[in-house]
Amino acid sequence: MLINLMIVFPNAKINIGINITGRRPDGYHNIETIFYPVRIYDALEALPGKELRFNSSGLAIPGRAEDNLCIKAYHLIKNDHKLPAVDIHLHKHIPIGAGLGGGSADAAFFIRLIDQQFELGLTTEQKLNYARQLGADCAFFIESKPVFAFEKGDQFEPIKLDLSKCCLVLVMPPAHVSTSEAYRGVKPAEVKYSLYELINEPLKEWRYFIKNDFEESVFKNHAVIRGVKAALYEAGAIYASMSGSGASVFGIFDKTPDLSPLEKTNQVFYNI
Repeated sequence: MLINLMIVFPNAKINIGINITGRRPDGYHNIETIFYPVRIYDALEALPGKELRFNSSGLAIPGRAEDNLCIKAYHLIKNDHKLPAVDIHLHKHIPIGAGLGGGSADAAFFIRLIDQQFELGLTTEQKLNYARQLGADCAFFIESKPVFAFEKGDQFEPIKLDLSKCCLVLVMPPAHVSTSEAYRGVKPAEVKYSLYELINEPLKEWRYFIKNDFEESVFKNHAVIRGVKAALYEAGAIYASMSGSGASVFGIFDKTPDLSPLEKTNQVFYNI
């Protein structure tokens, strides 16, 4: 039974550190990272329709509509539950190709939306299992709380991390880094100290110990991204890093910085 027509607002995430620890036989890599939710949002609506449809507004979404992760999520759930056709509309605001997990967030929030709308009664673990079939970071957005993520990035340990008293700023430069390009440039290695431990170090120490393994190769090929990180530190960031495999870079400040020079050629999000 349809209980409400609902709209949800999928949020983005940043990665605080990424260690690529090994290759897996299934083609993925084992990683460890900290996922942290941020306040940059898409808007997602699913209404009853005569047929399953997907359309979007806002930022242009590459690829075919039928390949969108929301459509794939619908088919996964329909394999196990009787679902009517829905008309999906996504207003895209989270930058694409930015390392912010926007597509994964949309799919996870779609699972949550369909569960509520049609009273499917899915458990958290069932929703996580659907999400894990859609992408390595998709499951994070089912609960969207700070976690230490490991294996493919789809297994979690909750952590106590609250950056709400800081000013988080995200900069999206005019660059695009494909995930395959980013992974080609890294060499997996075991870590001496896990991010699960390092995240408990004082914030001012993070820049010396918490790293993103993708940065070395991505910065070689995309000087503009390297320049954004340097500019954030010059502006007084306590910690700055590329998120995911890029291209966005975030900075953690103790107060709102003046990034007007960066605003001229980049998209800048304040207090995320």
